[in-house]
Amino acid sequence: MARIKPQALLNQSKKKKGPSRISISTIVVCNLVVAVVVLSLVTTYRHWSQSDRVLILMNLLCVAFQDTNAVSQQKNYDLPGYADISTSKGLITVELFKDASPEAVDKFLDLCKKDHFKGMPFHRVIKNYLVQAGHSSSSIPIEEWTAKGKLRGRLDTSPKHEAFMLGTPKNKGNNKDFELLITTAPIPDLNYQLIVFGRVLKGEDVVQEIEEVDTDEHFQPKSQIGIISIVLKREL
Repeated sequence: MARIKPQALLNQSKKKKGPSRISISTIVVCNLVVAVVVLSLVTTYRHWSQSDRVLILMNLLCVAFQDTNAVSQQKNYDLPGYADISTSKGLITVELFKDASPEAVDKFLDLCKKDHFKGMPFHRVIKNYLVQAGHSSSSIPIEEWTAKGKLRGRLDTSPKHEAFMLGTPKNKGNNKDFELLITTAPIPDLNYQLIVFGRVLKGEDVVQEIEEVDTDEHFQPKSQIGIISIVLKREL
């Protein structure tokens, strides 16, 4: 077998291919791909993280709202829902609209605790219309009173302003002016002048007896009639 000379081996090794080189453009493209992938992962993480935060915040708000609503409902449940109005003509039991007229009911309850209505006279009695208790010195005839509402086009009907409803005049600035009215007939022309916050459950005959008293030309009773006391009740 013939031997290969050293010179021939050297020439043969020179003919072998050297290692292939990676171009700069390929490196740049690879780096860009890696950067895009990393950026996508970071963006996805932030998105889901932000979504989780929003979800947690919404859950916290829902829980807080439910707690507030529960407290409000518990407060309304704890408040008295009825009142016994003792008058010089007899007892009138009323139901209070705690949900429909909460502000008026709260004010009424607060004034009851302060004995605001104790000894309050019925100073206006209008047959087939209403009886009104308060300390007002107003002597405006009913014709003028109702005419104001009619001139303003306030003739809308409302089921809240039917007979034997408990209310108070609107636009009363302080507790001293808080008066009580009990309707004895529907009064649509006073829809915008009264806040109805209750209704008579028992004692309609007492209201009618007050309604039948003799009055002067200003609809003020000739004999003294008034509220003796008011007792608040949670149940009948």
